[in-house]
Amino acid sequence: MNRRAFASAATVTLLLGLPAVAAQDAVVYFTGDQTQAALAKGHERDTDIIYVLDGTATVVTGGTATGATAIADAELRGPSIDRGTSRTLSKGDVLVVPHGTPHQFTQVRAPFLYYVVKVTTAP
Repeated sequence: MNRRAFASAATVTLLLGLPAVAAQDAVVYFTGDQTQAALAKGHERDTDIIYVLDGTATVVTGGTATGATAIADAELRGPSIDRGTSRTLSKGDVLVVPHGTPHQFTQVRAPFLYYVVKVTTAP
């Protein structure tokens, strides 16, 4: 299901009622599915806006991604998060994960379908 589309930052912020972002910021949005727990992630420049289409999952945000290593420019992955906040997401929920905030799906009740808007700030 992973369809991707691109829109201007101004268009997405207007549609979502978010504060204005800089003109050089990029926005990508896509649908995804998660069938199992995943690695902890950290995006140094991406803010993720997650809208749950179906299913439930537990996500941990904040804290510190333990053993995180760079997998690409401004992208980190690690096995877990230490001292984060755990919450359950279900159909209709929206979660905003600010750039620089570690996040990890720790429990997934498949199918877990979601829509993500990524707002990427310029380097």
